[in-house]
Amino acid sequence: MFSSFFSTAPPVDPNAPNFHPVSSAYQPSELFGELEPKDTEWTCPGGFAVETQIFYQLLEDGSSLMCQVIHSAVGVWYPTIQFTFKYYNATTKEKTWKSVNVSNFITPPPGLDKRSSKADEFTITYKPKPGSDTPETYLVTANLGEDLQITMEVLRPASVPGFKVGNGPNGGFSYFGPDPKNAEGYVVHRFWPRTSATGMLVLKGQAIPFKGPGMFVHAIQGMRPNLVASRWNFAHFQSEQHGGVSAIQMDFTTTDAYGRKGAGSGFVTVSVGSLVLGGKLAAVTAETKWPDEEPAANAGVISRAVHSKTAHDPDTGYDAPTEIVFRWAAPSIVPDAQGPIDATLTMDVGQPNAYKGLIEKVDVLAEIPYVIKTMVNYVAGTKPYIYQWVNPATLHVNVPAGLIPDVSGKTEVEGIVYSEATFIS
Repeated sequence: MFSSFFSTAPPVDPNAPNFHPVSSAYQPSELFGELEPKDTEWTCPGGFAVETQIFYQLLEDGSSLMCQVIHSAVGVWYPTIQFTFKYYNATTKEKTWKSVNVSNFITPPPGLDKRSSKADEFTITYKPKPGSDTPETYLVTANLGEDLQITMEVLRPASVPGFKVGNGPNGGFSYFGPDPKNAEGYVVHRFWPRTSATGMLVLKGQAIPFKGPGMFVHAIQGMRPNLVASRWNFAHFQSEQHGGVSAIQMDFTTTDAYGRKGAGSGFVTVSVGSLVLGGKLAAVTAETKWPDEEPAANAGVISRAVHSKTAHDPDTGYDAPTEIVFRWAAPSIVPDAQGPIDATLTMDVGQPNAYKGLIEKVDVLAEIPYVIKTMVNYVAGTKPYIYQWVNPATLHVNVPAGLIPDVSGKTEVEGIVYSEATFIS
């Protein structure tokens, strides 16, 4: 086991590509891969892997809520399963954070498939409703202590299918190592880019009903987290205007060890995203930024998160963003509204001593299981942080006719954006 953790055996050709990004594997017309049932089933991988399901919701009052199940495997040790919850009250600026190591985790529960799971502390039940306006639903219930319980129903509208980048069994996968068929590791994401949720939060004896739009993601990192990436960016924008609008983007930048010319050619950025416009999934984006190439300003497909302004944050030691620009561009996948789509979201998050809408600077090593923490810290000597913000935002969109009723060309959409900037090394 330890030889696989610390192996430094070089590939046959040290200059051969040892990173194969999903964002370069498909043509623009092939980016939308509709999810199959098995795509969101729990796989519970062994080795060194982290699998997660996350429900992100943006509530009517501007608050944000997240429920997450994390299945962490570390070599031959028993996996650790956590349920994490975070609620940020936009009115009071209070945050509620809870992470519970659960017991008796099983998937599938009796009578259900592996899209469902349960433990003593929570139940997540997947319910299909084929042919309806909401053909897929998750019911999430959790009892995380005397002062915190949650019940939530999350629905996916029929007009917004779940997606991965690319069809088939390899859709969504970026592979690490010289041979993708025998990969050293992988990363895969599957998304529901727009959901609607209703629920009840019981917090410190107070019942808080909530509802609002959001998104769902099922992801696996099939190798040690500190080997996967040096940076992550994530945003999801939601609006109830124009029949429902969503813009999501996730990107990661590899370490220097993985690139198209072997070790030392890394810091490759993989970005995937989507746009829901007029209540329909309108575009899927995916783009690779190679460190030795300047991305084209007028590319047909654009998926980019740029820290356009930064400042040194003495709390973390990183040059953290004060402004982030997210950009999407791709051809429409809506049959009766063809043409190019372009969208930009500029977020001013303020200075390190006065961030706007900052939920938290998460000290990752303080939150993950001890056994993983010691391994990551020992191997990498890193101190990872996640910046989390939620803010009102304006999405600037240029759309073809027929996509949004009574809108053609440029328009502005007001909504809420939840965003993260993660620094690992």
